[in-house]
Amino acid sequence: MIKRALNVTREADFAAWYQAVITEADMAEESGVRGCMVIRPWGYGIWERIQRLLDDRIKATGHENCYFPLFIPLSYFEKEAEHVDGFAKEMAVVTHHRLIQKDGRLVPDPDAKLEEPLVVRPTSETVIGAAMARWVQSWRDLPVLINQWANVVRWEMRTRMFLRTAEFLWQEGHTAHATVDEAREETMKMLEVYREFAETCLAMPVVAGEKPENERFPGAVATYSIEAMMQDGKALQAGTSHFLGTTFSSAQGIKFQNAEGVQELAQTTSWGVSTRMIGGVIMVHGDDDGLRVPPRIAPWQIVIVPMLRDNDEDAALIDYCKALQADLAKTSALGEPVRALLDLKAAKAATKRWGWVKKGAPVVIEVGGRDMAGGNVSVIRRDRLYREDGKLDSAVVAKGDFVAGAAALLEEIQAGLHADASARLDANIVRGVESFDALKAHFESSGKYPGWVEVQWSKPEGAELDAVVERIKALKLTFRNVPLGAAPVDGACVFTGRPAVERILVARAY
Repeated sequence: MIKRALNVTREADFAAWYQAVITEADMAEESGVRGCMVIRPWGYGIWERIQRLLDDRIKATGHENCYFPLFIPLSYFEKEAEHVDGFAKEMAVVTHHRLIQKDGRLVPDPDAKLEEPLVVRPTSETVIGAAMARWVQSWRDLPVLINQWANVVRWEMRTRMFLRTAEFLWQEGHTAHATVDEAREETMKMLEVYREFAETCLAMPVVAGEKPENERFPGAVATYSIEAMMQDGKALQAGTSHFLGTTFSSAQGIKFQNAEGVQELAQTTSWGVSTRMIGGVIMVHGDDDGLRVPPRIAPWQIVIVPMLRDNDEDAALIDYCKALQADLAKTSALGEPVRALLDLKAAKAATKRWGWVKKGAPVVIEVGGRDMAGGNVSVIRRDRLYREDGKLDSAVVAKGDFVAGAAALLEEIQAGLHADASARLDANIVRGVESFDALKAHFESSGKYPGWVEVQWSKPEGAELDAVVERIKALKLTFRNVPLGAAPVDGACVFTGRPAVERILVARAY
C-alpha cells in the first residue's frame, strides 16, 4: 500500500485536503487577523513567478505599471451608485487618524476624526478614474493603458486561504479609450491574455466567456471571465475583464475633445487576476501527497538533495552536487534558464525529500555516495511519484544525460499536467440537459463531484432573471459564463421555455 505524505485524501475530505496542502507545503499560515494570511516563501515564490510571467505579457500589449493610493475618499465611491452598492458590505473604512490611551486601552481619539472617511482599496476604478480625468483632455491623450500590482481589502465573511481572503494580492489594469470599439477590443484582448497565461503558465485549462447580467462587476456594461474546473468539480473564477463603457468616465468626469472639437466621455475598461490563482493551481494539480507545481511557475524547478552521512565523503558529494547545479543553470527550459536549488539544510535526506514532494517541486534529485561513484543521479518526478507496485519511482540516470534531458523533462511535466487537467475538464462538462428538472436531477444524483452543466437559455433580464437566479441558488448553483465559441443553440431555454439565444455554464463554485 502506498504511504502518502498527507494524512487526508481528496476523496475523503476535499476541503481538509486543500488546507493540509497549504500547511504541509509551507505556503501560507494564519496571521492573527481573521481573513488575512502570511504568505510564506514557497507560496510567495509562486506568486512572484506569476507576477513576472504575467507582467511581461501585460507590458507586451502596451500597458505601463503605476501605483495608486491604498486609501480612497468615500466621496469617490458615492459618485457611482451601482459600484458603491456592489462593494458597500465589503468595505473597510478608516474614520480616525490617531489613537489615545483611555482606561488602559488604545481607542480612537474623538478629536482625530477624519473630515471624510477613507475606504481601504477594494478596487481602484474610482481613484484611477479621478486621475484619468486630470490626465485626459484631448483625443491625443488616448488611449491610457495602465496596470498596477497591489493589495486590496474586501471584508469577506467566509474566508479560505488564497481563494477568498479579506486582503489579497492582485494586478488591476485600467484603460481609457476614444471609442466603444477600441474599449471592447481591449476587454477581449486582456481576456485572451489571461486565458493564454492560465493555459500556458499555470497548465490550467479554462473556459473563457461572458458573465450573465447578475454576475457583472458593479458598474460594468459587460464582464468576461476565465473559469477553471477544480478536481472536486467546482468552478473557480480565475480572472475577469470588464467593459465599463462610460459608467465611470461619467461619474469621474473623464472627458476629451475629439478630432472635431466635440466633448466626449471616454470609454473605459478594467481587468484583473489575484492570488486566487494559486488556490486554483492547488486544486487543479495537487494530489494526495501535496502540491504539484507546473515547472513554469515553480520557484525551483529542480531540487538537489545530497544524502550526507557525516563522513569524509560529504565534501566530495557536495562538490559533485554543486557541479550538477552549475551545469543545470547553463541550460534553458520553457524559455528561461533552469532554476535548480541545492538543499544543504541540516535535516535527513528523506525528510527533505518528502518536504519537497509536499511543496510540489517538479523534480527532486537525490545524490548519494553510490550515485557519485557511478557518475549518476537518482531522479524523482513529482508528476509520477510511484511505480505500479506502490514504491517510490526513483530512476538512476547518468548525470550528463540528466542535464542534457532536463529541458525536455520539464517541458514534458508542464504539458502532462495541462493534458491531465484538460481531460478532466472535458470529461466533466455535461451537455444535452433540456429541462430544469433534468438539471436539478443531475446535481442531486451525481454524487460529490457533479461537474458542470452547459444548458441553453434565453438570456432573461430584470425580474425574470432574478427569479431564475433564485431557482438555481436553491440548488447551491451559480451561472459561470456564456462560453465563447459555444455550439449554436437549437432548442428552448431550460429556465423560461422560450427560444434559447445562447448556452451558459451552470456549476457549484468557490
